[in-house]
Amino acid sequence: MARINVSIKTEILKGLFTSNGKDEAFARLMEEIFNQVLEAEATEKLGAEYYERNKLRKGYRNGHRERSLNTRIGELKLSVPRLRSGEFSPELFKRYQRSEQALLLTMMEMVVNGVSTRKVKRITEELCGESFSKSTVSNLVKSMDPYIEAFRNRELNKRYPFLIVDGIYTKVRENGRVRSKGILIATGINEEGIREVVGFTISDTETENSWREFFQGLKARGLKQVDIVVSDAHGGLRKALKKEFHNVTFQRCQTHFAKNISDNTPKKMQKEVMLDLHRLYNAMDMEEARMYLDRIIVKYGKRLPKIADMIEEHFDEITAVMSLPEKYRKRLRTTNSLERLNEELRRRERVIRIFPNEESAIRMMGALLMEYNEQWMSGKKYFDMTEYYSHINEVKEVVHSNELT
Repeated sequence: MARINVSIKTEILKGLFTSNGKDEAFARLMEEIFNQVLEAEATEKLGAEYYERNKLRKGYRNGHRERSLNTRIGELKLSVPRLRSGEFSPELFKRYQRSEQALLLTMMEMVVNGVSTRKVKRITEELCGESFSKSTVSNLVKSMDPYIEAFRNRELNKRYPFLIVDGIYTKVRENGRVRSKGILIATGINEEGIREVVGFTISDTETENSWREFFQGLKARGLKQVDIVVSDAHGGLRKALKKEFHNVTFQRCQTHFAKNISDNTPKKMQKEVMLDLHRLYNAMDMEEARMYLDRIIVKYGKRLPKIADMIEEHFDEITAVMSLPEKYRKRLRTTNSLERLNEELRRRERVIRIFPNEESAIRMMGALLMEYNEQWMSGKKYFDMTEYYSHINEVKEVVHSNELT
């Protein structure tokens, strides 16, 4: 990564602190910074500064080409270095444009297909001008879709002990009608403790068949050795898990389960029931959790029999993480980490309201998921897996010992 020392012109900085022209000044500031980033990337690629002579130089500059970059703060005019060896393709455009272009491309598709709202048409024309056409959209699709498909179909060549899955719904226009589609998403923590977006797909429903097809696709790409799957009790999901991952442990999301309990509890007793349920959730071990379960059954067996039965029936599912060392339980007892990702998807979806087609939904969702995956892969580890593998080995030794005796 190139080290960049950015210098800013005084008149640009002054413009940021005046009442008039702040947006224009900020755009010029970003142009200045981006242009210096581009020069730094070119220097790193060539291994030499302007006119610098050294044995490590890999090529020479050949002027610049102007390029416009449409952003939320306006159009930026950038000066992209040319190299004698060929065209310079900076990372700046690749990383910035992916999710922004996916959102913009979706809006453009809506406009050219005549299905956009007035608001979307106005925003699109402000960002792109009115000179785009179906051929422009087609060319952008061709440039983006291969990256999304490569990400969706990449090999999963590591072990993924922990899998978190969830589904959200969106609206897609199909054959002239608006249909509700399920977006199935799986994130995983791999053997190195790094979080990944493992896969996503779009289906008509969340039936057993749709979940099975999703899981089969993950397995075909190499998903293996899953220990725990965390999810809400989606329709068909548990049946699909039993058929596709025979020995996996299912952890039902405690947040969703608590909401289900609250919705079935008289309002005047909700606080009391939630307090008892959270004591069970926060038990130190399975023995203590069962003690709290027994108290709940005794306390609510006659007053709220439906609540007592629900907690007793799903006890094993909501306490599955108790089988893990304590440091792993908090992050694996709910789907909250995936819920935050879903919120980002919904935030962009609200701009669109109704996708013009299924491919557009895959493109926009995929672009955002790719960005999050890159952040997670280059960031700090989600878990230190050392204690987990020590725990697994201890369990195996106990099982082996019992088999011998």
